[in-house]
Amino acid sequence: MKEFFITGTDTDAGKTHVTSLLLNLLAQHKQRAVGFKPIAAGAEEAFGQLVNDDALTLMESSSIGVKYNIVNPFTYEPPIAPHIAAAQVGDRLTFDKLDVAYANVKALNTDYILTEGAGGWCLPINETDLLSDWVKSQNLNVVLVVGMKLGCLNHALLTAAHFKALGVNCVGWIANHVDPNMREQDANLETLKSALPFPLLAISPYTDGTPKLKIYKTLLEILSINP
Repeated sequence: MKEFFITGTDTDAGKTHVTSLLLNLLAQHKQRAVGFKPIAAGAEEAFGQLVNDDALTLMESSSIGVKYNIVNPFTYEPPIAPHIAAAQVGDRLTFDKLDVAYANVKALNTDYILTEGAGGWCLPINETDLLSDWVKSQNLNVVLVVGMKLGCLNHALLTAAHFKALGVNCVGWIANHVDPNMREQDANLETLKSALPFPLLAISPYTDGTPKLKIYKTLLEILSINP
């Protein structure tokens, strides 16, 4: 089983979009892959429970059928910081709770688990703990989604510096073009390719139609799939 954590430079970097594309890629290569979004804030009542759109997207993109509460065990209605949303309903997120939820996903015995974070990298889950520390405790390989827009250089480099300080293994980054009007997109891309200490794995261009992913060989090698 291969396990990856998909994080982003900020809350609108496109983690769900990229994770869905990666799940579709794995499905095309006949791999059993599941998307896992442990924490989601911003949900509506449906099917007798709170559901989050991003988590539903991961369910649809996974190559095996999984119950919603396995894919997204901690769901909160208001689209605010999850630890604040949890406190408003008398809940408190902890590493122990996340460990149990992740064990339920691992029990599915799939080939791949792609875990999508919430917000950016240093997301508080309670008054003292960060989701990034839980990722470190699980020893997950990390993929960084860089939302290509003004300010992305700073966000990406700060995130990479925290990866190094924490000692997590980032296997590479994916450029997700979220702003069609971003000036000097190519120049920014080249700056990041030179400045980030891990390889560019893929590019997701901005599109109003069918989502696409320009894949580099390194991504296929990391996923251990043949082109």
